[in-house]
Amino acid sequence: MLKGKTVIVTGAARGIGAAIATCFAQNGANVLLNSRSASDALRETAAEVDRLGGRSHISVGDVSDSAYVQTMVADALNAFGSVDILVNNAGVIKDRPLLFMKERDWYDVLDTNLSGAFLCTKAAIKPMIKQRWGRVINIASITALAGRSGQTNYGAAKAGLIGFTKSLARESASHNVLVNAAVVGVIDTRMTRQIPRDTLKEISEMVPLGRIGRPEEVANVCLFLASDMSSYVTGTTINVSGGGYI
Repeated sequence: MLKGKTVIVTGAARGIGAAIATCFAQNGANVLLNSRSASDALRETAAEVDRLGGRSHISVGDVSDSAYVQTMVADALNAFGSVDILVNNAGVIKDRPLLFMKERDWYDVLDTNLSGAFLCTKAAIKPMIKQRWGRVINIASITALAGRSGQTNYGAAKAGLIGFTKSLARESASHNVLVNAAVVGVIDTRMTRQIPRDTLKEISEMVPLGRIGRPEEVANVCLFLASDMSSYVTGTTINVSGGGYI
């Protein structure tokens, strides 16, 4: 489905990012894997991309750093010859009630989750427009739609990402660059495994499907959005939450 395409996946070391990278590789894509720091997990994900038949390229850096982002996109072009798909997945959480939230906690989350997506998209969309084909997929959250205590910074960033998606879709449609968002619920990742078991059980019981999601289930939605199957889909948000937000 993605044979010969090049994808940049930010936050690709683990969890949803790693699942997207390997899913796309299984479908023929070359993958630049970004992570803020070098790690065994990042190298393992790259090795899995190669094993599945894709070609991997590791890029280590902070997506909120404009100079790094320019280098990252240039590396993808040098390694693979094109940039066709961008998945803005990199994100951090620094949960705290607003009254106790430090300014740094606010700015760190917005810098990575929202400004990082802006910087990566601004750099990566240029070759997409030039070749008149591209896909931008933003990983948002149901926190943007339903709210969650202690996540005013995260909710604001993800809500901003949805607005960013809709406006950019209008700007880029005439260039055949499609922009969409996957609005993700609670997914089984290292982050959610830190939630106390009883709390996680309560969350699962509130989801109509009765369980939390798997990273692969998010990756499958992103595969649809990245492929020609979504050729008439832009500016939309696809809810991947098991009915957690309806």
